[in-house]
Amino acid sequence: MTERFSAREAIALVGDDFRELPVPMREFKPDGPLSWQGYDDSRRRALTRTGEDESVVCGTAVIGSTRAVLIAFEFGFLGGSLGERTGDRVEAAYTHARAHRLPVVSLVATGGSRMQEGMLALTQLQRVARQSALAREAGLPQIAVLRDPTTGGGWATLGAGADVTLALPGAQVGFAGSRVRPSDADPAAYTAEAQMAAGAVDAVVREEELRETLALWLTLLTAPAAEAEGEVEGEVESEAASGGEVEPVPPPAALGAPGLPATGWDAVRHARSPERPRAAAYLDAYFSRRAAISGDRCGGSDDGMLCGFGSGPAGRTVAYAAQCGTATRPAGYRTAARLIRLAGRLGFPVLTLVDTPGAANDAQAERQGAGSAIADLFAAVATARTPVTTLVIGEGGSGGALALTAPGNTWATPDSYFSVIAPELAAAILKRPASEVRDTADQLRIRPQDLVELGVIRGIVEHAGR
Repeated sequence: MTERFSAREAIALVGDDFRELPVPMREFKPDGPLSWQGYDDSRRRALTRTGEDESVVCGTAVIGSTRAVLIAFEFGFLGGSLGERTGDRVEAAYTHARAHRLPVVSLVATGGSRMQEGMLALTQLQRVARQSALAREAGLPQIAVLRDPTTGGGWATLGAGADVTLALPGAQVGFAGSRVRPSDADPAAYTAEAQMAAGAVDAVVREEELRETLALWLTLLTAPAAEAEGEVEGEVESEAASGGEVEPVPPPAALGAPGLPATGWDAVRHARSPERPRAAAYLDAYFSRRAAISGDRCGGSDDGMLCGFGSGPAGRTVAYAAQCGTATRPAGYRTAARLIRLAGRLGFPVLTLVDTPGAANDAQAERQGAGSAIADLFAAVATARTPVTTLVIGEGGSGGALALTAPGNTWATPDSYFSVIAPELAAAILKRPASEVRDTADQLRIRPQDLVELGVIRGIVEHAGR
């Protein structure tokens, strides 16, 4: 179990110059809306214990160089539970964020909805979900930090509903709290680490690294500072929200050996060479710094698909989705689709790197919905709200590679190929002997120069340093 911080300790851990927002006033009759006997006494004891008069503290703070709205839960106040007054404060915080165009950072530690307020407490989740949706429509980034514990509606709204979800090591995270789970439930399944493995958390971040990590994320997810209207210093506005045009990014230069392949089979050999640079090398060369998202939010993740945001040419934020040379799994396609849609909402161009022998086609991939995952990525690219640029850096294996490819804005390196099907499989389907695989590769016209001539790609990128 991770260390439990008070709301104000959590705020001090991540930011400076905290300015608490005005508290909305709501009058309750004795013992609250349900006249729950002893509720007022419980609240008084919670106030004495924590120094807070509600389960959430809201304000603005500077994290790194970015001012953000902070929503920090106080677990010591009735288990950080959500009641009507909690909903009032969260709604007011989001309203302030929209009015001043500030990103929202939620420091979550909650046990769920407050029983002493019954269904009126539960319906606060609808208020919170609406505010999150309005911020999303406004193009404002939302980042959640999951503290211990994060359960119930707080997890299912502010936590899981954020654009980027971070968690402290060992934090209890799950929809079901510890007292309401099945008696035989594995407690390890309700942890930050388990949620990351299941694709629901982007990163588990140590306490001492949290401030720096949040600062990087806020820098990347907010456009360069602009003179925006409002009283708060350090306001930011995304290009999409401001109505500005988003230009496509140039593709990275080639990192592998220069020289075009003489034959189709040469193209295959070069692309499959273990010495050829992979996606991580291209990302490191293209971005001065970057931060990764992880997981498809549907129960899975794929280490063979790297997704995130980085500081690209001229310091411009660029979203990236990059295949790593392995067969891409359904979770990888869903994560890439999530990335492209998030980039569209926030107004950032997208760079995709294609390198896969194809989509995973084992029985597990089929059970995980490979077809629908690929279809969803095709749709995300086709309807992207910001420009997508693609560079084929290795193998371009059929539809599993094409799904990540930008129509009309795809480039290739000299040591790559793109094919409707692998030459070996084409020969097998045509009932040709293995000795004819190389000739089949030539017939498929899969070399980079063939792809240019066919109009499939825009061009072949030059080698780095030339």
